[in-house]
Amino acid sequence: MMELLVVGSVALDDLDGPFGRRPDVLGGSASYISVAASFLTHGIHLVGVVGDDFPREHVDYLVGRGVDVAGLERVHGKTFRWRGIYSETLETRQTLDTQLGVFANFRPRLSEAQRDADLVFLGNIDPTLQLEVLEQMRGPRLVACDTMNFWITGKLDELRRVLERVDILLVNDEEARQLSGVHNLVRAADAIRMMGARAVIVKRGDSGALLFHESGVFAAPALPLEDVRDPTGAGDSFAGGFMGCLARAREITPATMRSAMIYGSVLASYCVEDFSLDRFRTLTTLDVAARFRAFHELTHFENLEL
Repeated sequence: MMELLVVGSVALDDLDGPFGRRPDVLGGSASYISVAASFLTHGIHLVGVVGDDFPREHVDYLVGRGVDVAGLERVHGKTFRWRGIYSETLETRQTLDTQLGVFANFRPRLSEAQRDADLVFLGNIDPTLQLEVLEQMRGPRLVACDTMNFWITGKLDELRRVLERVDILLVNDEEARQLSGVHNLVRAADAIRMMGARAVIVKRGDSGALLFHESGVFAAPALPLEDVRDPTGAGDSFAGGFMGCLARAREITPATMRSAMIYGSVLASYCVEDFSLDRFRTLTTLDVAARFRAFHELTHFENLEL
């Protein structure tokens, strides 16, 4: 298996919505990505920062999932905190409070082992920090990154420099349109690939995800679910499943990319079934395999030529 480096936020979330409120739960892009990937691969290295208020139990959980937390700094101050509330339908959310805490001064410093990772995923942190990470790498086989509207608006030049050095960009449909300036997603993906990224994955929530790359377009559906409680971290869980599959496959081909899209959808579908990362606490690899088969059945059809 290939080694996976994950750089991003580790946070304490305060989640509120139609199924109740959960304060001070584990959150952050690096947390979701690393835990989701851990169901498919080993050798996951997390790089992030927390304050001295960060509960030890959350660190223990990451370690229990086999995640290397040597790169998780604990410094004096408060951990990054996010508070949000979801609508009754869970289709929209409102940010009520954001406190960057020690994350405001986060400067990723990689160890010798981390610099040699085969795969790199850069969470939606400041593009300047994403570039700093890439400067420290020795030649990964594949680099993927996420971004968000805030960076597209405020640090577009830096983001463009990141895109010149990454293989895959993961964004939602709104971000793809904003970054490209094009409404049609096919044309938007083409425009983004012209910026440097060899492939673009557009996450579309309960409409699934689209992969645009040199081999064409692949659509991964979203599994119809009976019980959705918290969409927080679904996109990052998708990224974790996607990267975990690539690490496990040992080779990166159009076929493995397609399978990775489905595994990303599998982990995202489990994530939304409970608050924070709680669904992952009871999840097994057998569950993941079973839902992968369910996705296969969902999309399987016979080739009946006319």
